[in-house]
Amino acid sequence: MKRPRAARRAAAPDATQVAALVRALNRHDPHPRCALDYATPFELLCAVILSAQCTDKRVNLVTPALFARYPDAAALAAARQEDVEDLVRTTGFFRNKARNLVGMAQGLVQRFGGRVPQGMDELLSLPGVARKTANVVRGEAYGLADGVVVDTHVTRLAGRLGLTRHADPVKIERDLMALLPHAEWLGFSHRLIRLGRSTCVARKPRCEGCPVYEHCPRVGV
Repeated sequence: MKRPRAARRAAAPDATQVAALVRALNRHDPHPRCALDYATPFELLCAVILSAQCTDKRVNLVTPALFARYPDAAALAAARQEDVEDLVRTTGFFRNKARNLVGMAQGLVQRFGGRVPQGMDELLSLPGVARKTANVVRGEAYGLADGVVVDTHVTRLAGRLGLTRHADPVKIERDLMALLPHAEWLGFSHRLIRLGRSTCVARKPRCEGCPVYEHCPRVGV
């Protein structure tokens, strides 16, 4: 008989356990990168906004046409929302995303000279940019880390690995920041995201071939 979930929760890992987990992830995935295709910070920001409730694969199919028509903030700021909607329709929630893209571009032009700012507060002031988006842009484009990117994959894997008992992304991020060395913040989330897509999938995780199996308490699995 299965034990109730509360009884299966592992104790919070200590520093030695976290270090072993990080080493195993790093060996398995030594060169993590964002799965979104982009050439500039502006393109990255657009792609991350589009990735909400959408796969990176789908975003990468949409963005070439978007970037060809609107190669920079000035061009997108002058766009009609309806035209942007047509280009991003297949990413879901396309009206809201198109509105945020145009508003974000207008904010860049009006307040930042058309450039994507590096500062967290400045990024958060743009339409469509929440903390996760800002963390991705700061980490990927500028190598800066204020925290750990927490998406659905990181949420799922952090729980299964016993790194957090929370479901709220803000609380999960705080737990991960407390456990991980600052130097690992950027790479750790990319590695978990890739592992979540390939192995530790939502419905039926492939534990047998998982590179961190020996370090995982498999909470809730």
